[in-house]
Amino acid sequence: MESVQSRTVDYQQLRSAITWDVARRELGVVEGGSLNIADLCIDRHVMAGRGDKVALVHENHEGELRRFTYRDLMLLTNGWAAFLRGLGIRNLDRVCLFLDRVPELYIGFMGILKLGAVVEPLFSAFGEDALHSRMEDSAATAIITERKHLGKVRRVRERVPSLKTIIVIDQEADGRPLREGEVAYSMMANQLVTFPAFRAFPETPSVLHYTSGTTGKPKGAMHVHGSVFAQYLTSKVVLDLKDDDVYWCTADPGWVTGTSYGIIGPWAMGATEVVLDAGFSSDRWYQTIEKHRVTVWYTAPTAIRMLMKDGLDPVARHDHSSLRHMCSVGEPLNPEAVRWGREAFGLDFHDTFWQTETGAIMITNLPGMPVKPGSMGRPFPALEAAVVDPRSGEPITSPGRVGLIAIRPPWPSMMRTYWNNSATYYGKFLNGWYICGDQASLDRDGYFWFCGRDDDVINTGGHLVGPFEIESALLEHEAVAESAAIGKPDPVNMEVVKVFVALRPGFTPSADLELSIMNHVRKRLSPLAMPQEIAFVDKVPKTRSGKILRRVLRAQELGQPIGDISTMDDN
Repeated sequence: MESVQSRTVDYQQLRSAITWDVARRELGVVEGGSLNIADLCIDRHVMAGRGDKVALVHENHEGELRRFTYRDLMLLTNGWAAFLRGLGIRNLDRVCLFLDRVPELYIGFMGILKLGAVVEPLFSAFGEDALHSRMEDSAATAIITERKHLGKVRRVRERVPSLKTIIVIDQEADGRPLREGEVAYSMMANQLVTFPAFRAFPETPSVLHYTSGTTGKPKGAMHVHGSVFAQYLTSKVVLDLKDDDVYWCTADPGWVTGTSYGIIGPWAMGATEVVLDAGFSSDRWYQTIEKHRVTVWYTAPTAIRMLMKDGLDPVARHDHSSLRHMCSVGEPLNPEAVRWGREAFGLDFHDTFWQTETGAIMITNLPGMPVKPGSMGRPFPALEAAVVDPRSGEPITSPGRVGLIAIRPPWPSMMRTYWNNSATYYGKFLNGWYICGDQASLDRDGYFWFCGRDDDVINTGGHLVGPFEIESALLEHEAVAESAAIGKPDPVNMEVVKVFVALRPGFTPSADLELSIMNHVRKRLSPLAMPQEIAFVDKVPKTRSGKILRRVLRAQELGQPIGDISTMDDN
């Protein structure tokens, strides 16, 4: 199979040829007409005679395989949609998915969209506080979960008055009685030949993804059915997906990559998606590529660095000759990882930059174009992107000068608002640009080079963690009087969480207390938010108005100049 590195493309020609209308035409959507993501990603293939094509190959921790064709997906999503409608769930109701990477997660996602409801994917590792804040904010009507997570959902339920129904997918295997408002659902026992997909339009809400910020609650980025145009076209052009590809995206659907490119993009293309529901090990990952003959692989720099730590010997033990294209996402891809990929696989990892809010890839190292190790690449051809001055919003054209990454609206997968937080949404725009919140510079060839976040959000393993959420959880611990959280550089995860804690009277620092605080955050939020390091301090630096000066702590941690501290409270 031809590698994308054996081809060359002309960027300017791509900019002329690739437009969002290309996606609309190829998906068969009439301009201004109705559409439904589930119909375009599943039923369309069956109607075109491709129903016997394998759509999903699922492998669990024990190595058990389950395969689903596109016809299977149609019957199963019809069953999901009919079942949810029978529960009284209607279009635009928010339905949460709180599942491990089981087939019900991927197929249920499409069943919710087929009904016309809004799907809200949540990491199954979320603790009670993280789960509660998102469900309460969205006023979720129902949640789909499994027995292992049911206790957590039950404890949150009484604090989410909108939640009417808890759906349990593995009740038959458990047998313990359910409570009022809880219903069992067996996906395989509920296959339905027909269900008319909800007649949505490009601006009809579809997916609600929550993302962390520096202050306040997590923000719900609302996406629409028209996002499929961007996810389809970027899957085709950037991931180089074709309908005969076997594709593996390692991202969990609790993260936007796991939905845009772990569900929607590959199924819109008619490809075969591989899902591995198992913990990380380099041998298991290489075995997955070998066993399933994976051709296109989309993963994260943190995972690549973990593979790098294990060296080249595990690579040599497996056949990876099926691979022809590799991409990365979630955080900057360091040059060493690109060079290692060339040595290990004879291929480049192609970095891609985008966000929960953008819904699809914005800046990328395109197939067939030279990869500059360490660079984010160039704007997706259908887009206009720039580095702009943070005060004026005017594009910066001089090479090497740092500014903010900005994208010119509109594009199909752009979020339409933050749920219940339109003021913050409108604050994301400057001088007609959407401001991503990341700093970068341009080189003479128009390649973007990442320089850092423009706020205090912590990027750990490609996942954005809000310091405010961590600090709030810390203050719920009986020993903590004050707290501050920052990201500390880490060779594998890019950043890890470090917290600074001032204790209440009667408590003294100890290893046991440190462990207690760490586990408290892990339980309330998630393993990603758990501090990897705790510093006990007399007080946390704040301004006179009470704002935590995280930049001071970060500068002290990194041995950098502290800068202006004239507003700091000295008391």
